Amino acid sequence: MLSKRIIPCLDVKDGRTVKGVNFVNLRDAGDPVELAWNYSRQGADELVFLDITATVERRKTMVELVKSVARQINIPFTIGGGINEIADADALLNAGADKISINSAAVRNPALIDELAKAFGVQFVVIAVDTRNVEGTNVVHLNGGRIPTEKETLSWIIEAESRGAGEILLTSMDHDGTKAGFDTTLLKLVNDTVKIPVIASGGAGSVQHFVDVFEQSNVDAALAASVFHYGEILIPDLKKVLKQHDIEVREL
Repeated sequence: MLSKRIIPCLDVKDGRTVKGVNFVNLRDAGDPVELAWNYSRQGADELVFLDITATVERRKTMVELVKSVARQINIPFTIGGGINEIADADALLNAGADKISINSAAVRNPALIDELAKAFGVQFVVIAVDTRNVEGTNVVHLNGGRIPTEKETLSWIIEAESRGAGEILLTSMDHDGTKAGFDTTLLKLVNDTVKIPVIASGGAGSVQHFVDVFEQSNVDAALAASVFHYGEILIPDLKKVLKQHDIEVREL
């Protein structure tokens, strides 16, 4: 059985890690390079860095940050934000990133998924999906959750997989930052539908929430931010509890 992955997520704005609730009311959570080093030592399986204002401000993702992180850690990390073309992804890969994550650019230009998968390999391409329930339908949102689209979430994920997405990072905006638990119902639906790995995001508030998401949806990985950034959950403690529930995890 493949080990379930625990992935801290660092939302980066102006070179600092930030965290909000339902994608708003951001507050500072520390230096991203220091946090990355700390998580690597704690036993995180991977890291995700999202330059959360890159798309909105039409900025390119911070290549220098990627270089700094790559020098400090020895676990895989994904970077996203403002990646609109092959050249953007190429620069990040050369700087040391293991995978890139695209969201808004993929929705606006789905062929970009095909191009990235062809250029770098399926395993390099993570499609991030920000979803919110709108009148009973899960709808894809863009630009850090600011803009609703006409795309239904599951159908978009199926299309992304068919185009060459290697992994889906699915964030429930309704759950994000609430610490009320992951959207296990939606996650199970997606995970049962696609063959590629699914990362659960949005809502982690306790160790039990991680147990629940793995037991109830069988996703490949669970991602969280504030509970790790503010020391509310320590990764070694989390993995110990998961093992007690017979959930396979990689140890230090």
